[in-house]
Amino acid sequence: MALALHDKVLLGCAAIAAVGLVSGGYLLGDGLKRAKAADRSVTVRGLSEKDVTADLATWSISYSATGFDLPAVRTEIDNNTHELKNYFAGLGFKDGELTPSGAGVNQYYNNGVNNITITQRMLLRTTDIAKAQRAVAQQFDLVRRGVTLQEGSGMRYSFTKLNDVKPAMVAAATKDARAAAEQFAQDSGTSVGGIKSATQGYFSIDARDGEGGDGASDTPYKKVRVVTTVDFYLD
Repeated sequence: MALALHDKVLLGCAAIAAVGLVSGGYLLGDGLKRAKAADRSVTVRGLSEKDVTADLATWSISYSATGFDLPAVRTEIDNNTHELKNYFAGLGFKDGELTPSGAGVNQYYNNGVNNITITQRMLLRTTDIAKAQRAVAQQFDLVRRGVTLQEGSGMRYSFTKLNDVKPAMVAAATKDARAAAEQFAQDSGTSVGGIKSATQGYFSIDARDGEGGDGASDTPYKKVRVVTTVDFYLD
């Protein structure tokens, strides 16, 4: 029996709908597969370290004189300051590298006697690190000159050119992170794609060889360190 025209139309629509469902299912499945693949990633950390030498030295110097007569104590402080300036001039420092940074006078009575202490503070600031090291190494010469430094007087070394080394160190840390990701990908039978996200860690400056009392402030030899966290796509 020949199908009616109406029935043929219905069958045609059903066939088209079936093809559409198959195509739609394929596209949906393929899209989910690609979305799932795009979501595959590995998070690794990369390390970069660089040995540097400080480019700034500062020495906060404190010394005092004690007595019972203010003019006499002041004269002693003036003599100590004169000897201190001669010491640094003899090492080749310029006048502007050693400057006063403060002074204090303390007076108190004990059994009716006026006790006076004058404290003078000077600051040495230089970019000549080798010369600064010589000044520290020979500082006992100040004792011979009659200048006794108070506790807490010490040279501090700083590295101020961090921005100059940052770009190369971040690149090196990212390269190190990719190497770790490639090892992971090799072990899991995949390959590493592009970067999904990345976070730059904090730059730290510490003593190069573990010396230094407080974060390497009293050694000119530093180690700059940064750790980056990178999320790589896996193909």
